[in-house]
Amino acid sequence: MIRAALIQLRSGRDMARNVAEAAALIREAAAQGADFITTPEMTNILEPDRPRLRSLARPEAEDASVAAFSALARELGLWLNIGSLALRGDAEKLVNRSLLFAPDGSIAARYDKIHLFDVDLPTGESLRESHAYAGGAEAVLVETPKGPIGLTICYDMRFAHLYRMLAQAGAKLFTVPSAFTVPTGQAHWHVLLRARAIETGSFVLAAAQGGTHESGRQTYGHSLIVSPWGEVLAEAGIEPGIVIADIDLAQADVARARIPSLLHDRAVTLTALKAGSAIVT
Repeated sequence: MIRAALIQLRSGRDMARNVAEAAALIREAAAQGADFITTPEMTNILEPDRPRLRSLARPEAEDASVAAFSALARELGLWLNIGSLALRGDAEKLVNRSLLFAPDGSIAARYDKIHLFDVDLPTGESLRESHAYAGGAEAVLVETPKGPIGLTICYDMRFAHLYRMLAQAGAKLFTVPSAFTVPTGQAHWHVLLRARAIETGSFVLAAAQGGTHESGRQTYGHSLIVSPWGEVLAEAGIEPGIVIADIDLAQADVARARIPSLLHDRAVTLTALKAGSAIVT
């Protein structure tokens, strides 16, 4: 049994303050018995000014937030997924990186967001994540004493094949830390997360940013814990806080036995026909 906690944040432009606020909520969740805790995308900073963001970002080995969360995981003796941090990568671009800390404070796994959010919204807001960040190239499944976990981030949830591949490799729980926009959140947040849980027979833990940030950006909130049958076990509103649920990964096996679709993939070929053309036999 896992007591899972999602930390909902409203990260701002001050890294030290963001880390302190996240740490306080992580401590509170641990006091409530949580032994697996996950935070949202961009836990350390939500900064729209790209030059300023680049000036503040540090490589993983030099980043103060990485050191702080490592020490916190070790102090509390729990599994801590920092949903993502803005870090300086090997090249000139940043990386949007999820880190899983083991109870001894070591980094058990790291995942760089594969699918980057480049979009023009109906509200007039234009987001170009690829201008600042380099996309990752590797899906990450990590075996832990808690069970096999697939690490993903936000926009990844729209790419069902990623989750199917991870589930077929053994993942029974997915982390989906996010900073979803309000329009897309209202339309798709619950549907997509429940779909990823149902089609893979897996638990989904989606910690989110929520509310109006100091930069003026608005995020959807509604951190969710979803069961392998698609039930919402716990949900936040838009304010910073904690949601907790007890989850049993054996329920993933139960769901997959009821609907064994992960075993039923078939190789297919595509035939493209033009409407009105003659079919030759």
